[in-house]
Amino acid sequence: MTISNQDEFDALKEIGRIVADTLKAMGAAIEPGMTTAELDAFGRKLLEQAGARSGPELCYDFPGATCISVNEEIAHGIPGDRRIGKGDLVNIDVSAEKNGYFADTGASFTVPPVSRNIERLCRDGKRAMWAGIAQAGADKPLSGIGKAIGSFAQKNRYTLVRNLASHGVGRSLHEEPESIATWPDRSERRIMNDGLVFTVEPFLSLGAEWAENGEDDDWTLYSEPRAPTVQYEHTVVATRSGPVVITLPG
Repeated sequence: MTISNQDEFDALKEIGRIVADTLKAMGAAIEPGMTTAELDAFGRKLLEQAGARSGPELCYDFPGATCISVNEEIAHGIPGDRRIGKGDLVNIDVSAEKNGYFADTGASFTVPPVSRNIERLCRDGKRAMWAGIAQAGADKPLSGIGKAIGSFAQKNRYTLVRNLASHGVGRSLHEEPESIATWPDRSERRIMNDGLVFTVEPFLSLGAEWAENGEDDDWTLYSEPRAPTVQYEHTVVATRSGPVVITLPG
């Protein structure tokens, strides 16, 4: 969507804060031995207490309030009886709706002990996301986001998953502009208009370049080739003063 007034901006900031607070609390609650279903139930409770509804459930009938992906799973993991263990890499994606407005955020968390390579990957996953966010602004090219992230990845010897893209958000969980590349894309010609709302969510990896479907369900995506992969995501508004991130915790 494109924000046209302060009321819309305030409504988006409210749902943005709710999903950000939920993500932060879920990350802090991760403990070895807990199931992903237990972690999801905690997230659901927080969303409901804030008067919000799960975006994936509402829009796509997803079998969970949040997406929780562990290790080789990199996106759209279904919460279930999988137990989180020491050394795991856990990605949580939280999106929700309140009063007709949607926001979307996500992050990867480690369960100690983990290797220095994984710690570095998480640190740099955040840096890659912020490199892309810095390119957001009114009248700027959408292609600048992917170019900045791609430059960061190449410089630091990472790969990027190239079939999971950023997207517009606001009045729906996924809307125009769809398929915003978080990698260099020479075919991208679109320009950000003032007030445009969208996500920036690169998937940075130690070798993966693709996300593929698994055999157990119709949702969970896996890295291809199999390699540690992290995702960090914010919902951003492009303005004449630059990017405004609305998914920061309160």
